[in-house]
Amino acid sequence: MCIIYYAYKDPKTPLFAKMLASILIGYAASPIDLIPDFIPIIGYLDDLIILSLGVFFLIKLIPKEIWDKNLELAENRENCFPHNNWLAGVIILFIWVTIIFIFLILLKII
Repeated sequence: MCIIYYAYKDPKTPLFAKMLASILIGYAASPIDLIPDFIPIIGYLDDLIILSLGVFFLIKLIPKEIWDKNLELAENRENCFPHNNWLAGVIILFIWVTIIFIFLILLKII
């Protein structure tokens, strides 16, 4: 995932490839799946197919010299993602609390 992150951050990466990279990173990091993982085999199969196809198309969309440069960067780094992104955590927490609150209102528990 580091190479996808570096390709996303690279200013020479085409816009459509950046959009696909952000979708792939978001899908891989998200706890929400199209098919939940607790369903045997199919739960993991959707992740495998979606992420594999996404990376395949991403490799085709990013020019080779940009991909190679970011691959070298990714191989030389231990951890490529930012550590302290409290704003993103707060936004995700707010969304989940809102969804739960709406669900409880619909069930007339609150």
